[in-house]
Amino acid sequence: MSGLLALLDDVAGIAKVAAASVDDIGAAAAKAGSKTAGVLIDDAAVTPKYLQGFAPARELPIIWRIARGSLINKLVFLLPAALLMASFAPWMIPPLLILGGSYLCFEGAEKIAHVVMSRHGHGAGPDGSHAVEDPLHLEERKIKGAIKTDFILSAEIMTIALSVIEPGSVWMQGATLALVGVMVTAAVYGAVAVIVKMDDVGLWLSQVGTWNATRAFGRGVVKFMPWLLKALTIIGTAAMLWVGGSIIVHSLAQMGWHYPEETIHHWAVAFGAGEPALQWIVTASADFVLGLAWGLILIPIGVKIVAPLWNGATGLFSKA
Repeated sequence: MSGLLALLDDVAGIAKVAAASVDDIGAAAAKAGSKTAGVLIDDAAVTPKYLQGFAPARELPIIWRIARGSLINKLVFLLPAALLMASFAPWMIPPLLILGGSYLCFEGAEKIAHVVMSRHGHGAGPDGSHAVEDPLHLEERKIKGAIKTDFILSAEIMTIALSVIEPGSVWMQGATLALVGVMVTAAVYGAVAVIVKMDDVGLWLSQVGTWNATRAFGRGVVKFMPWLLKALTIIGTAAMLWVGGSIIVHSLAQMGWHYPEETIHHWAVAFGAGEPALQWIVTASADFVLGLAWGLILIPIGVKIVAPLWNGATGLFSKA
């Protein structure tokens, strides 16, 4: 009997340790996920463009296929690579974060430059015509393009998450990264699914609603959705530049160059007047300006050098 009680006590102890580990993983995943907010907003803002031109019935299946590809990117390819890097080459994390932050700055600055150039008459062609493409081939091409873009954003998300996870057991790190990957994918593509179907819901309410208020609400949803997508694009662009600049500043400090981070901190203290919220605004604004400036510098490099090399490499890979 005493042996059975001792066994039950050991089992209870193991259960407590397991529960504590689950709590630790959840807390670490929540902390890591919060650091990726800028990338998530941009991902949610960018993904709906891949659904333009498709029938409403194909929207959710396409979102599911992109989400499945995103999970494969994170869990099959990026998670093992992140664990290997954390175990054998942790010094690579800050440079990779700088690379990812530079990509965010480049993307954000390029979007702003595109809007400015379009306003000056350098937009698309006058007729806007496109060659007719088989719907199935178009769908496959769009999905592959979305998954390819997601790989870059997912790499940034996993690297940011890895940088804020406390060093410890590789299993703890792996479980936390896996949970972050699943949570982020569910959040982004769940939000995208809601966004792209809201206009259909609004149209349905405007047509079959029993009361005038219901039909008016449906019409309001349909009119509101373009504004929501535009707002998401603006917020996503601002978040990319702010987060990108912040990542670069913090990573440079980790690599030993503290001047940018200390300078921004002094500005925040000087202009923040002791108010934490105001200090945060000053810091975020400085990170945004730095991210925009760095992104504008990177535009010619990205367009003239990096993009042709990337397209050539991915073209060779797809033919192999």
